[in-house]
Amino acid sequence: MWDEYFDFNTVSEIRLKTTTYFGAGAIAKISGIVKSLKARGINQVLCMTGGRSYKLTGAWDYVEKACKENGVGITLYNKVTPNPTTVSIDEAVALAKKDGAKAVISIGGGSPIDAGKSAAVLLAYPDKTAEELYTFKFAPDHAAPIIAINLTHGTGTEVDRFAVATIPHLNFKPAIAYDCIYPEYSIDDPALMTKLSLDQTRYVSIDAVNHVVEAATSVVANPLSISFGVETIRLVAKYLPEALKNPEDIKARYALLYASMVAGSGFDNGLLHYTHALEHPLSGMKPELTHGLGLAILLPAVVLECYPAKAKVFADLLAPIVPGLKGEPDEAKKAALGVEKWLASVGVPQKLTDVGFSEKDVEPLCKLALTTPSLDGLLSCAPVPSSEERIKRIYSNSLKSIA
Repeated sequence: MWDEYFDFNTVSEIRLKTTTYFGAGAIAKISGIVKSLKARGINQVLCMTGGRSYKLTGAWDYVEKACKENGVGITLYNKVTPNPTTVSIDEAVALAKKDGAKAVISIGGGSPIDAGKSAAVLLAYPDKTAEELYTFKFAPDHAAPIIAINLTHGTGTEVDRFAVATIPHLNFKPAIAYDCIYPEYSIDDPALMTKLSLDQTRYVSIDAVNHVVEAATSVVANPLSISFGVETIRLVAKYLPEALKNPEDIKARYALLYASMVAGSGFDNGLLHYTHALEHPLSGMKPELTHGLGLAILLPAVVLECYPAKAKVFADLLAPIVPGLKGEPDEAKKAALGVEKWLASVGVPQKLTDVGFSEKDVEPLCKLALTTPSLDGLLSCAPVPSSEERIKRIYSNSLKSIA
């Protein structure tokens, strides 16, 4: 375990900021949250959602009722798409400013919550745009209050200080990280997630796995990010098959949601590196590509590159899905093949060629990884140097099986 190999002279920064209501039935807490907003003089909120899930899950009924009972108006923006764009964020903010919204309630997975975080910044900086935010033309230190009602067990964004959006005309998909975009409150209710499709269930849980693989092996990893990583993969390995077998299994959803939440806190502490830095160009070029699927495709090749530098950590992390690892550098291919086999076992065997990429895309993908704002920060956290050659090799090795 981590105490056998971690450098005790390392000084780490430990973060746990957001108040989270967690468990089946937690959505009912929105009433008290809206009441507290009203007590602070907030009479109008911007609600950021996608097109369907906010109603299908029943979350909207609770939000609408809470706002009506407390005399708080709602500006509804229900056009957030997967891989949200700066254009849609600006559109939502324009509506919110017109109505005088002073807080943001996001209902959904990573995309609506990230878009909501971004909108909250722009409500506090009304002369700025989303593109200016995501090209780092300014660095916000305050934002409108953010409430996150989470509808997937994957992103962890409901408990962290990160957000992502795509700048369409540049194919850039940068990430921002500011203390002011921690949600004040988040709601993690597994009962809202039983209607996730089988593919969504797979992809969001694999997102959580990638969060901790990166956070536990980065150059700024700490005991918390490692411990959270071990627990996350244990839970996903055990309960993802259960949720796929019976999507209505509340215990399985609860366990996967907890894994996602601690994974979010894990990467809030240990940060991210290769799979996220290299996935953003994938979905930047092909916005229809689901984030978790892109991460799954890249993960075996990333393990192959990074395992030798963090062998003991990887052996601990991957034990539930790749048993028998000893934590020796020469096990890299065994570990990578084991991860590839596990991904296939939960229904994700795809490679880059299966989602429309080819060898000719490696060069432009590499260029995007090296030029997209913020991705250099992720690459600098990798446990092995992020050379252009290594980035190209990861993309090339992800085109097909590494066997």
